[in-house]
Amino acid sequence: MTQLSYIKKTGAEIASVFDDLAQLRITVFRAFPYLYEGSIAYEKEYLKVYSSSAHAFLFAVYDADKMVGATTCIPLVDETPEVQEPFINAGIDLSSVFYFGESILLPEYRGIGLGHRFFDERETHAKKFESCQLTSFCSVVRPKNHPLRPADYQPLDEFWKKRGYQQTPTLTSQFDWLDIGEQHSTQKEMIYWTKQITKA
Repeated sequence: MTQLSYIKKTGAEIASVFDDLAQLRITVFRAFPYLYEGSIAYEKEYLKVYSSSAHAFLFAVYDADKMVGATTCIPLVDETPEVQEPFINAGIDLSSVFYFGESILLPEYRGIGLGHRFFDERETHAKKFESCQLTSFCSVVRPKNHPLRPADYQPLDEFWKKRGYQQTPTLTSQFDWLDIGEQHSTQKEMIYWTKQITKA
């Protein structure tokens, strides 16, 4: 591991690292619990939601010229309808929420504090906006007896709780993607975690 470097980008600037971010997402999300069979073409289309939002934010980590970690956030009003829907149904003002997208890191770079840095960077960005009162992200729900669940798998629930987030069972979505080894996309239940934002 060489000296790590960090970049921050907002809005349209994020498109300049789409290739790196797409590849990293495919690599990290291939592992349990996401088991995602991704493609660069699909990823780059999906990621346009960030470059289309003036207030979207990306923080990424590089080891030499390789992106090894990244995290994003975006005003919920700029997210896709499937992400917005549970908040609308719950009567939550979309303009009051910043949605945290991926927080992804290659395994060999974990355990050195970057997970906390990712949350710090996103929360700092969200607090810049007067309307923001809540930050939120979602995680996939997989059965404990899933055949591809590694024996040593440790969910991130306790880490998220220490960051002040709480699972919010009233906020759920169904996202559709292709699992590795499958021929057809299937729906997965996603549950949201939320945290009230306190501004200095």
